[in-house]
Amino acid sequence: MTLAQGRLVPYPEAAVRAYREAGLWGTATIATELHRVAVAHPEREAVVALDGRLTHRGLDERTDRLAAGLAELGLRPGDPVLFQVTNRLEAVVAWYGVLKAGLVPVATLAAHRGHEIGEISRRVGAVAHVVEAGTRGFDLVGFADEQREGHPTLRHVLVVGDDPRGVPLSTLGLDHEPGNARVVVERIQAGIEPDAVAVFQLSGGTTGVPKVIPRRHAEYWYNAAEYARSWGWTADTRVAHLIPVIHNAGIVCAVHASHSVGACLVLGSPDLDDSLPLMARERATHVLLGHGHYRAADHPDFPAAVATVTQVVLSGSKVPPALFDALEARGLWSGQLFGMGEGLFLTTRPGAPREARATTVGTPLSSHDEVRILDPGTEHDVPPGAVGELCCRGPYTLPGYFDAPEHNARAFTSDGFYRTGDLAALVDIEGERYVSIEGRIKDLINRGGEKINAEEVELLLLRHPRITGAAVVAMPDPRLGERTCAYVVVDGDPLALPQVQEHFAALGVAKFKWPERIEHLDEIPRTLVGKTDKKALAADIASKVGT
Repeated sequence: MTLAQGRLVPYPEAAVRAYREAGLWGTATIATELHRVAVAHPEREAVVALDGRLTHRGLDERTDRLAAGLAELGLRPGDPVLFQVTNRLEAVVAWYGVLKAGLVPVATLAAHRGHEIGEISRRVGAVAHVVEAGTRGFDLVGFADEQREGHPTLRHVLVVGDDPRGVPLSTLGLDHEPGNARVVVERIQAGIEPDAVAVFQLSGGTTGVPKVIPRRHAEYWYNAAEYARSWGWTADTRVAHLIPVIHNAGIVCAVHASHSVGACLVLGSPDLDDSLPLMARERATHVLLGHGHYRAADHPDFPAAVATVTQVVLSGSKVPPALFDALEARGLWSGQLFGMGEGLFLTTRPGAPREARATTVGTPLSSHDEVRILDPGTEHDVPPGAVGELCCRGPYTLPGYFDAPEHNARAFTSDGFYRTGDLAALVDIEGERYVSIEGRIKDLINRGGEKINAEEVELLLLRHPRITGAAVVAMPDPRLGERTCAYVVVDGDPLALPQVQEHFAALGVAKFKWPERIEHLDEIPRTLVGKTDKKALAADIASKVGT
């Protein structure tokens, strides 16, 4: 399948030349880069997970054979493939196998449901759906089978695990000898340009269903390789990752980054009871902790898990000073990461002063990243030190969302800077300018790193036959940072939270977007200009939950 002309926004030709001349962008696909690493580090471990392990040679050969099997199914280079899997070894195998077959992974979440998957699938023209068998609480294989109804392009259900309702990925390509499979992959990759779309990531959903972010081979691999280089990783590094892996942070910071230097990915799950012992057994040296794991230091298995760790990176929301102090008291070097699927990474890397690591998200990953702090809604820079909208462009920041010309007109400045919607300031510390994140312009709820669009949830609430008014705000939460509180006006008796959640389940909405508290009002409060007074509502719920 060839992506329709005009649905992709290209990088400016002058920028592409500059990035290549500077040695940032290569001329190989991600699949080819992975093979080069495997040749250089064949016997080193590539992935150690709760369900198995593979060396770089083993990963390379297994994914070659899977790619050959996918080609035999009739999947063609450029075909988009939806991913809904959790953190397991076979998820990484599936990721690279799909890339080697020239297909385009679409990084949805295992938590997404019909409301999101249906729209995303239609938008990109997905041809196959990779799902995991045996997930607790929800039948992803049955869900994928249902999604084929009314989706003329969606032909294949591919299963991680074993389920007769789909094609088990573990069975594909088994009849291919490694050498034969390598020939098939090389033939496929020879027809793919390094600046072709490699992956579709998804936005945080700032305007309804998430926007589609096209990531190209050369820039996406550079993003990951530069991340690894910035932390000083080598083939001896063992990178622990516990948050969802088929997500931009998981792919860039864990999968691609570790493999770019021949290192090992220690792939855990969000469950600390499983993952901390894994980290201890596998002697992890680096770990990224999302907001949902900010209390990991209190877990009884934490000391053993970090016995060999030299870098702890914190990401997802403001880092509580007490957490930073607790990690440092254990002798753990800690830094911060602020990143987005759209591109820009800001990090406090080795060498950054303690004040910068504790109070800011650092500096841009690449020397070619450009950052401006603009007066929101304008193209005017704010005075030094003032708060404004963080805007950026650079060698791995998208030049435009996929098939979204109207949104792109609002999301980018006239000279191509991406408007992140985040409020930020440049802070001078010991002669260096660091970025401090100060809040959000966009009406989002940050639930443990997952961005929930308040307007989307409000519109879904109003589809309930008895809800006549709705306003959604972030409710402070000690574990996740924020949860969703819905203020509603109803016709008749008050609605209990389970009734509202049943409504969201019936609409096929991802569970992480469901309201987690309901407050009833006689009317939605308004500001003097008639807008919903969300400041008043946010103050109200903060007082009720005791923060």
